Amino acid sequence: MQPTTILITILAYFGVLILFSYITGRKGDNTNDSFFKANKQAPWYLVAFGMIGASLSGVTFISVPGKVEASQFVYFQLVLGYIIGYLIIGTVLLPLYYKLNLTSIYTYLQDRFGNYSYKTGAWFFIISRTVGSNLRLLLVADVLQTLVFESLGIPYWITVSATILLIWVYTHKSGIKTIIWTDTLQTLFMLVAVGVCIVVVSQDLGLNIHNFSNFIANSDFSKTFFFEDYKTGDYFWKRFFSGAFIAIVMTGLDQDMMQKNLSCRNLKDAQKNMFWFTIVLVIVNFFFLALGVLLTDYAQQNGIDAHKDELFPIIATKGSLGIATAMFFLLGLIAAAYSSADSALTSLTTSFSIDILEIDKKENTIVQENLRKKIHVLFSIILIIVILIFKYFIADESVIAKIFTFAGYTYGPLLGLYSFGLFTKFKVKDTAVPFICIFSPILTLLTNYTTITCFEFDFEFFVLVLNGAYTFIGLILFKKNTDHL
Repeated sequence: MQPTTILITILAYFGVLILFSYITGRKGDNTNDSFFKANKQAPWYLVAFGMIGASLSGVTFISVPGKVEASQFVYFQLVLGYIIGYLIIGTVLLPLYYKLNLTSIYTYLQDRFGNYSYKTGAWFFIISRTVGSNLRLLLVADVLQTLVFESLGIPYWITVSATILLIWVYTHKSGIKTIIWTDTLQTLFMLVAVGVCIVVVSQDLGLNIHNFSNFIANSDFSKTFFFEDYKTGDYFWKRFFSGAFIAIVMTGLDQDMMQKNLSCRNLKDAQKNMFWFTIVLVIVNFFFLALGVLLTDYAQQNGIDAHKDELFPIIATKGSLGIATAMFFLLGLIAAAYSSADSALTSLTTSFSIDILEIDKKENTIVQENLRKKIHVLFSIILIIVILIFKYFIADESVIAKIFTFAGYTYGPLLGLYSFGLFTKFKVKDTAVPFICIFSPILTLLTNYTTITCFEFDFEFFVLVLNGAYTFIGLILFKKNTDHL
């Protein structure tokens, strides 16, 4: 594909998203209620479908197939754990959030523990989502820079700035109300792209609908369950339970993902959304891994020296699969990337507005809306700055592993706070909570380093559980001995 063709495709894609934004906001619905909660009128099936794209992101689109060569289907052990996590979200967390009629889920921490706990939870989310979203977007920006903008002489900082600006354009007016519709469109693009790539590569390898499943099952790269060595990060039970807790914290305790669920008309719709979302997400992840098997085999047969995050982009755009495959890959990549980035920008604006500045407590609605618009611009600028910083410090490692590892250290305190709040009746010394939540990740990092060095035991993604446990223990140590709920 020529760079100009790719550029035109990107601009056309964003043109469609901006059109969707115009349609969803044409009635002049520019209120905070629309921006934060879509007036609680979002159809559950659109939310469920759109959440697929937001959950997968450009990282999954590129990194999951790329990891199959080195890790086989290890990742699917994590995905199976998601099922347990989403079940807990649907039966425990969603009923709580709807009962309290929350806009920001971290408001629960204020009611349960106090203001320091509330602000701590919100800040941990803001930091986690800012870093996580930018790591996701970094990967896609690198690919687009290589495929398009580098040959056109456009600097990397302009690529990143233009990307965030376009996201701001179609989200600044109606926020989550627009995101629900654009996420649906982007998820559709992404799934069609994966489907087309699977079909084209399968045909090139001589596969059809009758022998496709046997090819995947018999491949050396499709081993799924690892019970051999409990010390390694690939051990099944560590991966499985890590997946359950990752789902709980990165969806159930994440304002970005829960904001979509809270836009449904009622709890029953939100639970239906979570149920169908879980089923489809597991299936989609399996096909991403199956695509990884196909791409790896294709690369070996055709002498293509591409591995990890380079595998899918190089085969799709520089192989012999045709321009249609390259076009669908590009559309799928952009859709996967921006379905995550746009909702992140909206949720960061929501959390900072509600949790940090508490604009919902201001009496003048015009002041509230103007302040929210300024915060939206501010976070757009922050995202640009952060991703440019990450560009020069990210290590040579699969991006998806970095995101989940980082999540273990930043979402762990949220796991501990919510677990303590839901499963005990104790109150805590509210002023001690920020120190507990800062100390717990440090202690987790030291513990994991020690176990690897001394015992060759790697907690890997399970650091999330360890971190949450340290936070829980810290809250017990600083509980109020005489006060109970």
